[in-house]
Amino acid sequence: MTGNQNDAEDLLQESFMIAFRNLHQLKEPAQFGGWLKRIVVNECIRFCKKNTYWTSWDEQWDETLSNEEPEWWQTVDIKMVHQEIKALPDGCRQVFNLYVLEDYSHKDIAGELGISESTSKSQYHRARQLLKERITKKIQVHG
Repeated sequence: MTGNQNDAEDLLQESFMIAFRNLHQLKEPAQFGGWLKRIVVNECIRFCKKNTYWTSWDEQWDETLSNEEPEWWQTVDIKMVHQEIKALPDGCRQVFNLYVLEDYSHKDIAGELGISESTSKSQYHRARQLLKERITKKIQVHG
């Protein structure tokens, strides 16, 4: 979600520090993995709030979003998808990751990142379009 390895490593380290500082709050040791993941996601969201510029929703995307085909990117090599997700602009990448990978709703994303729900939708749509264009181009060039 950060877009670069150094920031990601810093956030991961900070997340572990938070987890171990608050370990006494964990009621079930078996839930440590999920609890730690939640801390990491929250730290990523905190980072995004401080370091991302958001653009507004363009109403022209309302109709386009409802008419799109199913998740086309699920049929492409996952390594290529991961590489292209990492290369997305910050706002698009963060919303895409939260919506697709973390299963947040646009309403939840908006609340967490301090943006409007329509901006979340816009960034998600833009991320999908960019991924589709970039991956299609790579497939055409490299097969």
